Amino acid sequence: MTAHVVVGVDGSSSADDAVRWAADDAVRRGCAVKIVHVGDPWPGDIPLQTPPGFRDSVTEYGQEVLQRAAALVRERAPHLQVETLLEAGRVSEVLRREAEDAEQLVLGSRGLGGFTGLLLGSVSLTLAGHVATPVVVVRDVPERARGRIVVGFDGGDHSEAALEYAFEEAARRGAGLQAIHTWQMPVAGPGAFVYTPLVEDILAAERHVCADTLTAWREKYPGVDVEQRLVCGHPVGVLCDASAAADLVVVGSRGLGRFGSAVLGSVGHGVLHHARCPVAVVRARGEA
Repeated sequence: MTAHVVVGVDGSSSADDAVRWAADDAVRRGCAVKIVHVGDPWPGDIPLQTPPGFRDSVTEYGQEVLQRAAALVRERAPHLQVETLLEAGRVSEVLRREAEDAEQLVLGSRGLGGFTGLLLGSVSLTLAGHVATPVVVVRDVPERARGRIVVGFDGGDHSEAALEYAFEEAARRGAGLQAIHTWQMPVAGPGAFVYTPLVEDILAAERHVCADTLTAWREKYPGVDVEQRLVCGHPVGVLCDASAAADLVVVGSRGLGRFGSAVLGSVGHGVLHHARCPVAVVRARGEA
């Protein structure tokens, strides 16, 4: 198949939102859409364990889900190339495989549950940050485009991938980019004081990291209007607050953290659960 965006569906309203988002994304990228529905394997390999016609009904349901999703895509973008895939297997494994040669993987934030569920905390969290392809979890899609992309970065190698994706997305949409770098006050024990000179030194260092990190990207994408923000606060809270005025929040799969790596499960996990717009999780190239 030519360049394409993969979207996982299960018949839920959340998956419908993901389909519409994927269609719009494919139009912007000038590529096709591949819609995937997966039925988890049942212990029905033994014929007596399932009633007559059970498998046929499961297959029919999956076909109906795909047909409905394809209709949503065509309604959104009549000339878009659409391919569908119905497969039995483990949802995360099939979607991981399908994501390998895709532009990105798009999922709803919640599903029906059960054997076709795409529940945040299961499939979405299993895949976000764990496949080479960017994973977009669609939630709370704004009724009208807000014209802003938000990206969180910490100056580490992992955030470079997130910045690249965010700048490309902003350029593709003609949107502004709000690049947010957060820092936190040093942890002090009871009765201890954090001296003003120390805070000023930390702030100066963070400003330096912020400016240095963005310089090359500003030069590469001169047409993108960049708002640089340095905020004292926890990155999850800061990014989620910013998401209320954004079309998309972009995070890396891992970060530097104050005391070692912050894997998905901290910042990424928190943003996926609490952002007020779709979230893209981007893994660095070559990351294991």
